[in-house]
Amino acid sequence: MPFGLTNAPAVFMDLMNRVCRPYLDQFVIVFIDDILIYSKSEREHEDHLKKVLELLRKEQLYAKFSNCEFWLKEVHFLGHVINKDGIHVDPAKIEAIKNWTTPSTPTEIRSFLGLAGYYRRFIANFSKIAFPLTTLTQKSQAFIWGQKQEDAFQLLKQKLCNSPILSLPEGSDDFIVYCDASNLGLGCVLMQRDKVIAYASRQLKVHEKNYTTHDLELGAVVFALKIWRHYLHGTKCVIYTDHKSLQHILNQKELNMRQRRWVELLTDYDCEIRYHPGKANVVADALSRKEPVKPIRVRAMEINTQPNLKDLIRIAQQQVVTDNQLKTDLDCGIEKKLEPRSDGLILVIRKQVYIIYLQSISLSKNSNLLYRNSGGQRE
Repeated sequence: MPFGLTNAPAVFMDLMNRVCRPYLDQFVIVFIDDILIYSKSEREHEDHLKKVLELLRKEQLYAKFSNCEFWLKEVHFLGHVINKDGIHVDPAKIEAIKNWTTPSTPTEIRSFLGLAGYYRRFIANFSKIAFPLTTLTQKSQAFIWGQKQEDAFQLLKQKLCNSPILSLPEGSDDFIVYCDASNLGLGCVLMQRDKVIAYASRQLKVHEKNYTTHDLELGAVVFALKIWRHYLHGTKCVIYTDHKSLQHILNQKELNMRQRRWVELLTDYDCEIRYHPGKANVVADALSRKEPVKPIRVRAMEINTQPNLKDLIRIAQQQVVTDNQLKTDLDCGIEKKLEPRSDGLILVIRKQVYIIYLQSISLSKNSNLLYRNSGGQRE
């Protein structure tokens, strides 16, 4: 079957799922033509490998030896690096994020958010951080790149480049979900035996901002069950929320249509909702409430200068007057911006020019560099 057909990937994926069904989520993960076999020991891995190869031969599916890798301690799979410690972000993707230039169009923002969103499970409070960027992708929103957008862009890059290591699920037992909601969004954390498996958060939609607190808290529970269905469906789990009345949601008689629909979804899961005070539920609470943290920027700095700095500036300026480049600049009209002073110094109108004399500082001795006093940028 040619891969150029629109439905070819879906059909082939369905075939691989049906073929590998006996071992799926036990020691096999399949994505189209990639088969990942994982084990806890070398002896166990040898047995798993034998079973999968025999299964492929039985179904008349063949693996090319040159395209296979065996007995790996670390594997790159779907943009992630997986080893005994857990799941990491692929370093190649991190390098691409580091070098990502500031977006100048909504399309470029969508491209960046597409890559960043793929790794949102590693980032707590992702939806709140990305909010200033997502608003610029709306057609009704004028594209104005301000300080909030720049802060959000840099903070996302920082968190992606320093993302934590998430643990791999061990079996299908002991899953715990912490949920919380606020007027800013929904936040959830999936844990197993005190280890973080994944983070999840999203912004509230326009109509959801009119929900009552009870509906928002219940919506956070439903959001967690939907997004982690592959972990939680068919197994017993505990859900903690800081909204006490949700413990009795299944026994309430008077429910609105929205609550009835969500309660019907809850009955598909073997879950127990328990109360957890908001002060103790710090992680999920932070995901739903915390505003983007603005990076610290240097606005001013103090520089100790030599007592004879003005004399050095005066001498350096006298030497620069004979420079050909200065004559060219004067011809272009820069003399209109210069203002001589009575003490022999030359000022640029509204900005004082300093020629700093550096000695024994990472630059060669007797170097003359021209700086301006606003931000330390080189002229």
